[in-house]
Amino acid sequence: MKNMMIKAWTKVMNPVKNEKGAQSLEWLGIAALLILVLGIVSTAVSNQEGGISSIIENIIQKITDMVG
Repeated sequence: MKNMMIKAWTKVMNPVKNEKGAQSLEWLGIAALLILVLGIVSTAVSNQEGGISSIIENIIQKITDMVG
C-alpha cells in the first residue's frame, strides 16, 4: 500500500515540479519588454534635433538641478 501511494504521489508531483515552460515564458516576457522599451526610446530619439547626446545632457542637467 505504501509503495502504491509513493508511486501515485510521484506521478502527481512530477509535472508540477517541471518549470521549464514557466522559465521560457519569463524569458519571452523579458525579451518583449526589452523590445518595447527600445521601440519607445528609438521613437523618442528620432524626433530630436540634437540626437541622443543632447537627451543625455538634458537628463544629467535635470538630475544636477534636483540634487542641488
